[in-house]
Amino acid sequence: MGETTVKTSESRTTPSSPIVAGGGWARLRVRAPRRPRIWFEILLIAVSYWIYSLIRNAVPEQKAQALRNADWIWQAEHSLGLAFEQTVNHAVNSVTWLIVSMNYYYATLHFIVTIGVLVWLYRGQPGRYAAFRTVLFATTGVALVGYYLYPLAPPRLMSGQNFVDTVLVHHTWGSMASGNLKNMSNQYAAMPSMHIGWSLWCGVTIFLLAKAPWARILGLLYPAATLVVIVATANHFWLDAVGGVICLAFGFAVSYVWYGSRPHKLPKLVGQAAAPAAPDASAPQGAVPGGPPPVAVADRDGAGKTEETEDAPEPLSSAR
Repeated sequence: MGETTVKTSESRTTPSSPIVAGGGWARLRVRAPRRPRIWFEILLIAVSYWIYSLIRNAVPEQKAQALRNADWIWQAEHSLGLAFEQTVNHAVNSVTWLIVSMNYYYATLHFIVTIGVLVWLYRGQPGRYAAFRTVLFATTGVALVGYYLYPLAPPRLMSGQNFVDTVLVHHTWGSMASGNLKNMSNQYAAMPSMHIGWSLWCGVTIFLLAKAPWARILGLLYPAATLVVIVATANHFWLDAVGGVICLAFGFAVSYVWYGSRPHKLPKLVGQAAAPAAPDASAPQGAVPGGPPPVAVADRDGAGKTEETEDAPEPLSSAR
């Protein structure tokens, strides 16, 4: 029986697409991730934190306004039926070893865990490091706007509400805003909480990138434990934590626009190609994504056959 054949082009040239894993937003990508340099990253982080601390502490303390805002927050939480900070503060303060541990947690893990996650990213996933670092920097930067526009006293500084300043009571150095170090930090910059912003950044990063289930679980537990700590030590209202979450969302949005993809969807290694898109299951067999649609032709017996053509089908030739 005769058989109909169709010539097809084997030398198709497919132009490279600017779209990576993030989809259409990749067309707005400002730059692609580059291999991080250790000396530059150390200098960048040190200078950035110095500038952040300088600006944060330069914001006028506005004590009267900060106390008024704290009263408003406290009343708002009461109206929501979620004013539990004082109960937690007094309950945890009654267990000395626990509250002292929380004071040191508040003072140290904020820096240790964040730096540890940055080092882990730098060493293990350099292609994603810059994007996640951008999230952290944007989160921290926008928090400065909150400190300036909405001065807020922490619960421990409110008058007449009977909150316990656990650092002063137990003589620990759990906060630079208490005791002998209080003049080194703006005490009325409680909204948003960067303890929550940074810890949630750590937790989300670990959850998205870690392979071990136990590591992903610890990633989720870290910001949850931090929330308990900032409330128990009377350093923040839980609404301050909501402010930290909003800042983190802004940070992820900035990174998405800057790199054209969600940070964890970028290639793990610098220069590594992004994973190709999955083929469309609804496309006919033999169809090439982005190419012309297949053309149906008939063989000598009249049976339909689908073949791919370059632009238009060439004349058919019959073999006898």
